[in-house]
Amino acid sequence: MGLLALSPLLVFILIYLVTSIIAGDFYKIPITVAFMASSIYAVVVSGGMPLQRRIDIFSKGASSSKMMLMIWIFVLAGAFANSAKMMGSIDATVNLTLDLMPGNMLLAGLFLAACFISLSIGTSVGTIVALTPIAAGIADNIGVSVPLVTAIIVGGSFFGDNLSFISDTTIVATSTQGCKLSDKFKVNSYLVFPAALIMLIVYLAIGSDIEATGSNKDVEYVKVIPYITVLVTAVLGMNVMAVLTLGILLTGVIGIASGAFDAFGWMQAMGDGIIGMSELIIITMMAGGMLELIKANGGIDYIMNKLTKRVNGKRGAELCIATLVGLVNTCTANNTVAIITVGGIAKQIGDRCGVDSRKCASILDTMSCCIQGLLPYGAQVLMAAGLASINPVSIIPHLYYPMLIGVITITAILIRYPRKYS
Repeated sequence: MGLLALSPLLVFILIYLVTSIIAGDFYKIPITVAFMASSIYAVVVSGGMPLQRRIDIFSKGASSSKMMLMIWIFVLAGAFANSAKMMGSIDATVNLTLDLMPGNMLLAGLFLAACFISLSIGTSVGTIVALTPIAAGIADNIGVSVPLVTAIIVGGSFFGDNLSFISDTTIVATSTQGCKLSDKFKVNSYLVFPAALIMLIVYLAIGSDIEATGSNKDVEYVKVIPYITVLVTAVLGMNVMAVLTLGILLTGVIGIASGAFDAFGWMQAMGDGIIGMSELIIITMMAGGMLELIKANGGIDYIMNKLTKRVNGKRGAELCIATLVGLVNTCTANNTVAIITVGGIAKQIGDRCGVDSRKCASILDTMSCCIQGLLPYGAQVLMAAGLASINPVSIIPHLYYPMLIGVITITAILIRYPRKYS
């Protein structure tokens, strides 16, 4: 079906982005409506099979194991974030941060924290869950743009997602290309360390005028415990669902003991938090169903065939691999799935054109993280937007780090950098 199979993505872009730009307001068109329309369109144009079969494929994509895991994380994150907010944990953590850190270091400090935690735990989602509520609270307190601060956390979270030895994308990229984790890390370091350093300087410059000499409030240290526990257990490698469950229990114990709410108030706070994630859950399911139809109709195969038809030379092969994983990631909204999907063909292209397997793995991982970090319907941006109570699209213009690693990766391919691996 070729381009027709990919057209639901174009319909979504036209309905949401173009209409919002024309209206001059990204809140004018609900993103759920845009996904509903493009999902219906995807079912309609999926010819060659009965309607019930198309609906079954859509439902399979919407309820896959990865989608359901994501939804469970959304539910737990919503319950934790709101119950922590209601018992005063966010305010206490923000006050403590403002007391400890100079104002002009806040933005750079948040970026460094996101980089360190994501590198330690190997997951961008876990980092976003742990840091976004704190970052959004700080932004409100000091009068900084909430989308900007949220984007700083999202960007930093992809630093570790891309580099960590325990990250899914790192493991899949190296296994499909047949190279060592340590070798891929070395190649990646040439690309992302300069990007992280540049962003650190940028955030220091942007935050140089911020004046936050302290919170002027007494810090309730006991109410900081849920967030400290979440951060520490995440860094120690505990499963993100277990981390969130532990955080929820702590908010209940401390909240009830401190008189912030009673048992019924705690349950109400959790319920309100879960309801607050309902839009993200709906978007996630509709996006999963729509992308499953695109895959079933040959949209991803069409991209692969078109891109690999005239590949010659190392530079062309590397550009093809970068474009391939980027486009498939756009169609699947999952960087791990994108690498799994194109890993085999990337290996064939690399072997045929003499591309170093270590650099091939690095390109796959870095470009997938770049694209995943810029998708308004990707799990990371949706999660961050939900926790910060903002529109997902409002974060996109501030996602400097994902943009930068994409630019550096393409530039590295063109100028044959690093030479040792090119």
